Formats: sequence, structure tokens, C-alpha cells
Amino acid sequence: MDKEVSLYKGNKKILFMTTFAFFLSFVVWFNMAPFASTIQKALQLSNEEIAVLLSINVALTIPARIIIGMLVDRFGPKHVYTTLLISVSIPCFWFAFANSFWQLFMARALLSVVGAGFVIGIRMVSEWFPAKHIGLAEGIYGGWGNFGSSAAAFSLPLLALLFGGESGWRYAIAITGILCIVYAVIYFRSVENAPSGKEFKRPKRSGAMEVTSYKGMAGLIIMSIPLYAALALITWQLSNTSLISNQIAILIYVILASVYFYNVYKIWAVNRDHLRKGVPKEEQYSFKQVAILDFAYFITFGSELAVISMLPMFFEATFSMGVAAAGMIASSFAFMNLVARPGGGWLSDKFGRKKTLIILLGATSVAYLGMAQIGSDWSIIAAVLLTMTCSFFVQAGEGAVFSMVPLVKKRMTGQIAGMVGAYGNVGSVLFLAILGVLNPSLFFLGISIMAFCCFIACFFLKEPVVERAPAFQPVKEQNARKSGEEVAI
Repeated sequence: MDKEVSLYKGNKKILFMTTFAFFLSFVVWFNMAPFASTIQKALQLSNEEIAVLLSINVALTIPARIIIGMLVDRFGPKHVYTTLLISVSIPCFWFAFANSFWQLFMARALLSVVGAGFVIGIRMVSEWFPAKHIGLAEGIYGGWGNFGSSAAAFSLPLLALLFGGESGWRYAIAITGILCIVYAVIYFRSVENAPSGKEFKRPKRSGAMEVTSYKGMAGLIIMSIPLYAALALITWQLSNTSLISNQIAILIYVILASVYFYNVYKIWAVNRDHLRKGVPKEEQYSFKQVAILDFAYFITFGSELAVISMLPMFFEATFSMGVAAAGMIASSFAFMNLVARPGGGWLSDKFGRKKTLIILLGATSVAYLGMAQIGSDWSIIAAVLLTMTCSFFVQAGEGAVFSMVPLVKKRMTGQIAGMVGAYGNVGSVLFLAILGVLNPSLFFLGISIMAFCCFIACFFLKEPVVERAPAFQPVKEQNARKSGEEVAI
């Protein structure tokens, strides 16, 4: 235990610094939400245009999480997070001082890349914590970082009021860009990719995810389809509202199909040689693990984003309450992240990752089935308690998913986290589309059924093997241990 404590010296600082980077990423990602109505009035936008700006906010996050995952495995989280924070400050300033819908649209699309910051921290935290504590650490990182969206909702309007005038919202949004630049410098000077004496493992090949069997390669090719299908769905929604012409939509479809087939080629090119030679048993991993975790995060995080979007209107319509009251009640779903996601990670560390995820997904299915029964004849207290219970299971499930992700294959943690994270965004796109054609009761019932299917799928997961901490320790770390310094959670 002493060796492990010494090896991971400074991990609490890394967790704090990286969690705040993710928190700031979410502040920037959702800095438009508090000012949607203000921007609509200031620039005379239609309801459809505002809806498009809100939906495009997640569009490029899907491919960005895949690309960022590859970059973080190759160059390390320290450099990639620093570069991302500085880069997104540019579209942040562009959005703050835009004067037309298309300027807002382009800036918002580019800003959606910041949502990929989540993947970077998953790799960083996994390097700095022993496997037996990784669930709790990743849960704290994800849960508290996600709180950045709520922080943006209540802090940015206050900043706008302090600035005052018609441009107050612009300055408030611009400040988030300045914070990105400042914190990028602080982060770069304060962290390292891995503890001293611990190797930062990099993938042997780049350009596509490395697999260790032909079955895994087929699975990767198939599992890549929904990532492009989600972008096609967003394109269809844009053309359906006449914001882009059918010709432009067709062009985008062609581009998406071309990129997908190029991706298939890269998957083959990256993997063909080592698959022909045969992969040593100690280097192998099961892509089935990745696919099931994709599905689990699709259900948990995907449904969370969709439900958060519709809950205020649901409570307002079901219980005939005011907008403010409905918004406060609905916010309980998001606030549960502070305890639920770390709780799911802790439960995974304590009682087993596979078992915990199975139980949480089963409970999620039952909770959403209960949500489908909520009606005007219910008491508000009962409805709120059920909503918070459902929220706990959903977000604890997210924590359980990412307690497993870093343990599938260490050197590819960024790529695996990128794909799993992207599936969360795919889920939100699909669930929001379903919400547009179904009433809330059927919407919740549909999620319940899919969660039950995922519950069954998780029985085919394998409990990840927890590796021991590296034996090598530099002299200065041994001396630190002798002096009684302790750090690991």
C-alpha cells in the first residue's frame, strides 16, 4: 500500500485541476442557454433558429470526442486539454460578438467541440489513480465537471447584469473565453500526463481504433455507423425546418457517407498487418466490452440530456405550475450529478463493476417505467421524488460505465472513452428526436424498454482485471514515502 501511495503522489491535485478544466468546458459549452431569449430578441431570430442553435451545440461533439480521444492517447492529456481550451476561446469570442444567425450558427458549431474535453480528463484521471479507486475518482471528475452547465445558468446572467446594457450578455459570454485562455496556461504549468516513474502508454498505431481480432474490427465498423447517422439526423432536422436547402442537405449526406467509408478504410489499414500476424494473448482485448459500454452510456447520458431538456415543460403542463417552479423542480435531475455519478463509481470500486452496472441499469429501466405513469392525478411530491430517484440511477449508471472504460485497454483509454462518450451524445440526439413525435409517457416508456435491453446486454460483459501498480519508483518518491507523505484516495 505504501508503494502505491508514493507512486500516485499528487493525485488529488491532478483530480482537482482536471475536474475544474472539465467544469470550465461545460460553462463554455452551455454559455448560450441562459441568454437564449435575450439573443432571440437582440438579433430578431425566429423560434426555429433558436432551436437550431441549441441543437447544433452538440453536433460536432460527436466526431470531436472520437478525434480528441485519438489525440489524447498520442500526445497526452496535458497538451491536448491546454490546446483545446485555447482553441475554443476563438469561437467563444466570435459567438459573443456575432450579429447574424449564420455567424451564431458557425460559432456555436465550433464551440460544440469543447464538449470533447470530457474524454481528455478520463485519460488523465485514469493515469493518476490506482484501479481500485478509479471509479470514485472518475465519478467525481464527471459529476462535478458536469455541474459547469448549472453554474453557467446561474452565474452568467449575474455577470450580464453587472455589465448592464444591451451588450451585457455579450461580455458575460466573452469572459468565459478569457477564462479558457487563462486556465489553459495554469493547467499546462500545473499537471503532468502521468506520475513520475509511471509510463504513459501510447497506442502502437494511430488513425483509427486498434482492435485485436477480426470480429472486433467488424464490430468497430458497425458501431461507427450510429455516429454518422446522428449527424445525418441533425442535418435532416435542419432541412426539415427549411434552414438549409435540400441540395445542401444532400451534399452533407454525401460528405458524411464519404467520411464513414474513409473511416472504414482507416480501420482496415491500421489493423490489417497485426491481425494477419496474430495478436499475442496478453495484448488482446474484447471489443464486445466497448460495444456494450457504448450502449450503456447511450442509455444513461443520452437520456439524461434529453430528459433535462423536456422536464420543465413536462411539469408545467402536467401540474399546471408556473415556468419558474417547473424549472426549479426539473433542475433536481441535473443537480443529482454531484452525488450520483461519484456514488456509481464508488459502488463499482466497492462491489464490482459489472454487478453494479447491471443493477443500476435494471433500476433505471424500472424508474423510467414509473416516470411513464406520472399524471395530473399524482401528487407533486411523489412526482419529484420519483424524478430524483430516476436521476440517481441514471447518473450513477454513468459513473459505473466510466469506472470500467479506463480498464478495458490502458493505452487506448482516450479512444475508448471518446467512442463511449460520443455514444452518449448520439443517445441525446435520438431521444430528443423521439420526443418530437411521442407524448412524454411513451417517451419515458421507450427509454425504459431500451434500458432493459441494455440491462440484459450487460450480463455479457467481463469484469475487468485490476492491474497492480507499477513496481518502479524513483528515489525521490521513495524518500517522500519514508518521510510519511500520503496522497492516494
